[in-house]
Amino acid sequence: MVINSKQEPLMAIVVILMFFFATIFMQCQAQLSLTFYDSTCPNALSTIRTSIRQAVSRERRMAGSLIRLHFHDCFVQGCDASILLEQTSSIQSEQTAGPNINSVRGYNVIEDAKREVERICPGVVSCADILTVAARDASVAVSGPSWQVKLGRRDSISANPARADTDLPAFFEDLDSILRKFSAKNLNARDMVALSGAHTIGQAQCVTFRERIYSNGTDIDAGFASTKRRRCPRNDGDGNGNLASLDLVTPNTFDNNYFKNLMQRKGLLESDQILFSGGSTDSIVSEYSNGSNGNRLFLSNFAAAMIKMGDIEPLIGQNGTIRRVCSAVN
Repeated sequence: MVINSKQEPLMAIVVILMFFFATIFMQCQAQLSLTFYDSTCPNALSTIRTSIRQAVSRERRMAGSLIRLHFHDCFVQGCDASILLEQTSSIQSEQTAGPNINSVRGYNVIEDAKREVERICPGVVSCADILTVAARDASVAVSGPSWQVKLGRRDSISANPARADTDLPAFFEDLDSILRKFSAKNLNARDMVALSGAHTIGQAQCVTFRERIYSNGTDIDAGFASTKRRRCPRNDGDGNGNLASLDLVTPNTFDNNYFKNLMQRKGLLESDQILFSGGSTDSIVSEYSNGSNGNRLFLSNFAAAMIKMGDIEPLIGQNGTIRRVCSAVN
């Protein structure tokens, strides 16, 4: 076909339009979707749910651990399952970073769920999606809220322990620092307070709250501090790994008692109590602690914040990979 000079501008416009619509199509194809595995692995979600229910049934504490594992993954280079990669000669694992080492747990539960999914759909479902679904299923397993999980994330082939040290909030940080870290991930103050409410389940190690319970500060109830000292000796190194429930009232149920504790100056971690200490988030804590209405609001806000967190920098489309096992690259 011969194109004369008069047709050249028209053809150029056609080519540009074709490129534009192809780009739009590719972008649409590379979005997270509620139905992502409906045709490629229709039993993926039920398989994950069964595996997580069994894990939480064996150890109730695991529900909080899985939610935290998802949080610690998404805050470091996005929800890409990078936290699940173990140390090798070529990978510096995030598991060795300060906020994670000897603290974050549940890796084996995700690996078990991945193994079950691989049996029915080899090479289809990412570890990143399994971890995101597991956090939702863990919440439901302890009477917490449910939410719709968008799917289609792919797995990272690298980890970033340096970003884990800088991007994850620490138990000793002040309110402004924590808010800044959440804002950097497009999560606002309400999201941050709601997500902190995951501490209504789970436990913390003595080393993370020792300084608070021996400070004799005005922001901690004296009786509460005295009780916690029984299993957390003053001397550093003694009983560092001893555990205490983050919610002293209903430690195995996902509810708003965590916020009621904060209003009574009974937050276990410094980063818990800072949410109700005369700062900008006091009003949100008050809302969430307000009886059944506050509980409903908290559960709703928590679910919405978990959806937002699952959207942090996912690898989609042709980016990333689908790892065969979650602890190593293919």
